[in-house]
Amino acid sequence: MPYLTRSAAGTARTGLGVGFGIPGYAHPLVAPLEWGELARPGTPLHWVVLNVADGPGTRPDPRCLEATGRLRNAGVRVLGHLDAAYGARTFGELASDAHRYLDWYKADGFYLDRCPTERSALPEIRRTVTRLRGLRDKGHIVFGHGTHPYPGYAENADQLVTFSGPWTDYRWSQVAEWTADYPPERFCHFVHGVPRGHLEEALRIARWQGASTIYFTDRLDHGGRADPYASMPGYWDEIVSRVGTGVSE
Repeated sequence: MPYLTRSAAGTARTGLGVGFGIPGYAHPLVAPLEWGELARPGTPLHWVVLNVADGPGTRPDPRCLEATGRLRNAGVRVLGHLDAAYGARTFGELASDAHRYLDWYKADGFYLDRCPTERSALPEIRRTVTRLRGLRDKGHIVFGHGTHPYPGYAENADQLVTFSGPWTDYRWSQVAEWTADYPPERFCHFVHGVPRGHLEEALRIARWQGASTIYFTDRLDHGGRADPYASMPGYWDEIVSRVGTGVSE
């Protein structure tokens, strides 16, 4: 079997069922239907990333204010997109973006995209997160690694994205053994290029590998030339129905 099943300890639940983490749709001007759909009652959303212009932009955007306001009224958590650039950006740069997300959009936390994975970068990331939590009390922090990092990162974020990539890699992926020490609500998987006919298989892999926050789409990245997460998958209604009623064993 290409993926590991969870141990009994790793399958513990704390009340957070399977749901969606939205990596960040295109700007609401370009994707108004997508943003509108997210506010539909009953959609199993854990959070939505707001990325205005590779960050918060230079001034408040009225369309983003409207979109995030609808989400907040619907009880959906909105995370500001912070590009960690694999550890190359300083805390001052990240803090400047974080302040604008908080001041303009009342962000509920932050998504650290391109978060480093190696042990040597962990102390600086730890300091950064401590300061971010000081800016937003009880803010939700997600590390966007895209792969399994050094295990110590799990002690510093609410959630970690441990897979982000194409279906052709995901269907044969393996989960790091150390993740069995944590409950599924600590992990997220983003997968693009998932054919409709393999949707149930993808959901089962996420369950077996212990990730309760997911985003699967049939959109493609065309060799890195396109953002597959910028628009809604063609089978959105179907996957919402499947996730909303529970993932099959």
